[in-house]
Amino acid sequence: MDETDPSALPFPTSLCHRCAAPPKYVRTKTSTFILCPLLPNKYPPQPVLRCGLFRPKPPEGSEGAPP
Repeated sequence: MDETDPSALPFPTSLCHRCAAPPKYVRTKTSTFILCPLLPNKYPPQPVLRCGLFRPKPPEGSEGAPP
């Protein structure tokens, strides 16, 4: 599964894919779970549409760029 193509991601409307906290995709034979490194319940019900800890990823290519 290509994680750069939003249509190929599980739960494409989930905020997790656009969050600066890097989600981890855990795949089993029949399911895909998204692990959040910030939440106490590591596997939130999907799709996540609102999250108090959500921080948008910086635009691609902006890492290390001066502000």
